[in-house]
Amino acid sequence: MSRHLEVREVLQRIATSARTLVGAEYAALGVPDDHGGFAQFVVDGISDRQWRAIGPLPRQHGILAVMLKDSAPQRLDDVRQDPRFGGWPQAHPDMRAFLGVPILDGDEILGALFLANKHSLANKHSPADPTGGADRHAPFTAHDEHLLRILAAHAALALTNARLYERSRELTLVGERARIAHDLHDAVSQKLFSLRLTAQAASALVARDPDRARAELAEVSRLAAEAAEELRAVVVELRPAALDEDGLLPTLTSQVEVLNRAHTARVGFTHTRIHALPPAQEAAVLRVAQEALHNALRHSGAGSVRVVLGPGPGGCGALLTVSDDGRGFAPDEVRRAGRHLGLVSMRDRAAGVGGALRIESSPGRGTVVELEVPGG
Repeated sequence: MSRHLEVREVLQRIATSARTLVGAEYAALGVPDDHGGFAQFVVDGISDRQWRAIGPLPRQHGILAVMLKDSAPQRLDDVRQDPRFGGWPQAHPDMRAFLGVPILDGDEILGALFLANKHSLANKHSPADPTGGADRHAPFTAHDEHLLRILAAHAALALTNARLYERSRELTLVGERARIAHDLHDAVSQKLFSLRLTAQAASALVARDPDRARAELAEVSRLAAEAAEELRAVVVELRPAALDEDGLLPTLTSQVEVLNRAHTARVGFTHTRIHALPPAQEAAVLRVAQEALHNALRHSGAGSVRVVLGPGPGGCGALLTVSDDGRGFAPDEVRRAGRHLGLVSMRDRAAGVGGALRIESSPGRGTVVELEVPGG
């Protein structure tokens, strides 16, 4: 658990470890928010399809609420018979034997581990038993509870460490944003001020001195070009701090997880191993992925977005694909209307590293953004 620094990855590792440690069919770990729900909730032993069928995250009620308010473990032979049991959705698997242990940092409850359905020792390793030997009637033991409490103590340290790590990264990003704001102010704002004054002067001179007005407009054009170039230099120079620290795959993974928590659309990320890319190409891949995800989640109305990263043709470079099932658009109409949806920025980033950007979309058919960058 301590080898992982991303909070969600730590939570998943804790849930998986707990389930394996005491031989349970199902495990879950919930981290409460301040509004009667869960900031994070991970499960183990339930397929993605089952999890989607169950529906929204649970609220803090029944046994779950007890676990988040009381530091005492809860061990029940049949959770359904407990008077505090609040029921579960129709697609929820059948659970009887229950063991819950809070994850504590001093007196603060960071979260709670929930285990259900004890494995039968007689069938646990039997290949003929497709359930893995889960016996919903077998109770968890005092020894199981003891082991889980030890695990929860280690989990508290790992979770606290992961939270501190993510907080330090947030502070790094805040500092980076402050630096960018300072650079933008110094590099661009004075030129924009001069541009505005020159444009006002040209406007005043149009009627009485056309030749001088044309000269002022030429100066406006020159100042605008300089401002655009300096702005581009500031943006291109910026390389995300997380990219330097963690690399492309962990950074993309982390951003997809954040987007999954912030949006109702389901965002998936799959990848296969790619050879190391030059820093400029890694930054381009990340920025194009961010722009494509932003468009899909904010503008397309998609219910599902898929990000795939793997090697390019012949195993060299990288191929990024971001696809969604949203409403799509007609690229030519968007271009004629003067709306770009970040398409120009994505094409510029691709061209800047010798890559190629392809966009396929039509109304009602979703969108696919594909970036191919060559090997370093």
